[in-house]
Amino acid sequence: MRQKQKQKDDFHVDCDYELSYNFDPKKTAVLSIDFQTDFLSSEGMCESRGLPTSNLRKIVPRAGALLNFARNVGLTIIHTRECYKDDLSDLNPFRSYRDGIIGEPGPLGRFLVCTEKGSEIIPEMAPIAGERVIDKAGFNAFYGTELHKTLQDAGITHVIIMGVTAQCCVSSTLRGAVDHGYFPLVVRDCCAAYDEEDLDASIRVIYSENHNFGWVAESEKVLNSIANES
Repeated sequence: MRQKQKQKDDFHVDCDYELSYNFDPKKTAVLSIDFQTDFLSSEGMCESRGLPTSNLRKIVPRAGALLNFARNVGLTIIHTRECYKDDLSDLNPFRSYRDGIIGEPGPLGRFLVCTEKGSEIIPEMAPIAGERVIDKAGFNAFYGTELHKTLQDAGITHVIIMGVTAQCCVSSTLRGAVDHGYFPLVVRDCCAAYDEEDLDASIRVIYSENHNFGWVAESEKVLNSIANES
């Protein structure tokens, strides 16, 4: 794969398959995807439905460390939530048919309704002052939202993606990023799925057809990225 030439002040990340991901902090955003209470908490709706939320919670320490790294080096940070209006008027017919529990009562309120406690971002991954939260009525954070405009207004060309779940909102947002022309890096050990095989499959697809969907690296490689001083 043709590599982007490294510029002064770029950070360098060693990626899978001996690829390199170089980014300028001033032009890079972290997309923190759907770290919502109902998805991750042992008290939330997904746990009450028998899903192994522990598979998602185990990435939180690494994702939190990546979030702190991003803040320290001055990356733009954008958080997303999948959630819907109280009257579900923005829930499309397919999602209503396939995901019949959206809007249903749960341990922390109506499932995936924006105003409910279960839709809040977990404390460990919560935004701080100045960080944007994008609510999306679906999987892809670019669809029907201000995400692309927000990134363009900030001069962003590169996005570092982490979150849950790998096969749904992470993968859909990754494809949206590629279609909008961004250079994406997926941080594998900061992404998760209830079924580990879904995570593995999602990562494998990124590598397909000459790495058609970007770059993949472990969080340690991102945390250890060093600015090019040459």
